[in-house]
Amino acid sequence: MSSRRSWLRDAGILGVAGLGWALGLGGQASRAAGQVRSSSRGLPNVVLTTQHGRPVRFYDDLIRGKVVAINMMYTSCTGICPTGTANLREVQRLLGDRVGRQVHLYSITLAPELDTPEALREYAERHRVGPGWLFLTGRPEDVEAVRISLGFYDPEPDVDRDKNSHSGMLRIGNDRLDRWSMAPVMGNPEQILGTLDHVDPDYSYSPQVQRRRGTDSAV
Repeated sequence: MSSRRSWLRDAGILGVAGLGWALGLGGQASRAAGQVRSSSRGLPNVVLTTQHGRPVRFYDDLIRGKVVAINMMYTSCTGICPTGTANLREVQRLLGDRVGRQVHLYSITLAPELDTPEALREYAERHRVGPGWLFLTGRPEDVEAVRISLGFYDPEPDVDRDKNSHSGMLRIGNDRLDRWSMAPVMGNPEQILGTLDHVDPDYSYSPQVQRRRGTDSAV
């Protein structure tokens, strides 16, 4: 577990295909965002649009003070996206009524020029996604600024341009405490849940979590 500064520092040793952790991340994010105003924590405050057509600011509305899990996908993807969405749906089931209140799930399209709010809504409905999980699109340059700021890029430009090789990772964090981690989108749903609990100490010591950990240790 680490602060945003340390996960940027340690990025180069992760070796995850499609996930471009590098020391120059902040500068690349600034170049991608152009003159877009960024949050004090380095995440762009660009306007994105939900699958319901509602405009939201990335940092102010989606990240500030929240526990979040973020992945990137696109509706025409036939590789990891559908199976990753199905896996995250199981995470959503395990979270129960925490989704949209204590934990916020976001899926951001890698193809904003094609994935309109309507297309994202149809995708969410087709995959039987429950309420409280937002699918997001926006202007290509704004989505790109978000992608780079979260580290979802490959330092090799040719690889980075290939959507089929995009990172199958989740960025998990607690903005209020500046605690950030990550997990494979295809990881065990219980382990993803455990990572979410770990960044959220207000919840991780609750009776519900302790009962689950007691059950896990008994197995």
